[in-house]
Amino acid sequence: MPDPVTALVVGGSQLIGSSMQASAAGDAAAIQSGAAEAGIAEQRRQFDAMRELLKPYTEVGVPALEGLQPYAQAGAPALEQQQALLGLRGPEAQRAAIAGIEGGAGYQAQVRAGEEALLQRASATGGLRGGNIQAALGQFRPQMLQQEIERQYGRLGGMADIGRVTQQNLAQIGQSSAAGTGTAGLQTGTNVANLLSQQGAALAGGELGEAKAYGQLFNLPAQFLGMQMGAGRNTNLFSDIRLKKNIKKISTRPDGLNVYEFDYIWGGSRQIGLMAQEVQGVYPDAVSESGGYLMVNYSKV
Repeated sequence: MPDPVTALVVGGSQLIGSSMQASAAGDAAAIQSGAAEAGIAEQRRQFDAMRELLKPYTEVGVPALEGLQPYAQAGAPALEQQQALLGLRGPEAQRAAIAGIEGGAGYQAQVRAGEEALLQRASATGGLRGGNIQAALGQFRPQMLQQEIERQYGRLGGMADIGRVTQQNLAQIGQSSAAGTGTAGLQTGTNVANLLSQQGAALAGGELGEAKAYGQLFNLPAQFLGMQMGAGRNTNLFSDIRLKKNIKKISTRPDGLNVYEFDYIWGGSRQIGLMAQEVQGVYPDAVSESGGYLMVNYSKV
């Protein structure tokens, strides 16, 4: 829960930023109003133009949906296999996933080729019975397996991303087909109108631009803390340090817990949060386990 000092920082920063922006916006109202009128006219023109431009695409919408289905269907299994490799679907699934890689024809061929190369090199140097070659052979397979697991994880990640993007494309195509060409044309026109409005705001002068810059600066603490509070409404999020990379400490809370910026090992956008191993020492009831990895109930911290 946020402490009183945090609440004061949030409230004060928002008040200062909003006040400066409101004052400058009043001086620029006339110019922004003129830009808005131009935007409305452009929106109407774009509506008519886009309706004609999109007509051929909407007529072939159904075949396009059928052609994208295989890619969309491949995404979910790929994600499940990634989770299995990480152990998120249980130890048995993890062992099965690794065994499948180890038994693959490609992996076996690479291992045989590598071991034969080691033996040939040792034979040429007279070290076939030496301890070094035996140690090298003993380490070779585990190293090859680890590399193949990492490559397979990357390949699955690519398939999962293709499935996710394709699924989004399917949703967009379906929405456009259902709504008709008018919706697409209206959206494009709205975007153009927004650009014209922003142009008018920029022409309002240096006072508006300077106030916006200062307003954004003052609002940064509120935005950052807002992200933390928003994350606190979710429960049981994976927060195990073993699932994170590119970890950077950015602050320390009053209760002693460090706040970090990091990436999850399976990709996605940059995240901000706590480490479950540290939370466990301060709020043990907020930490749980799933698939061998720690999760944090942010509503309890």
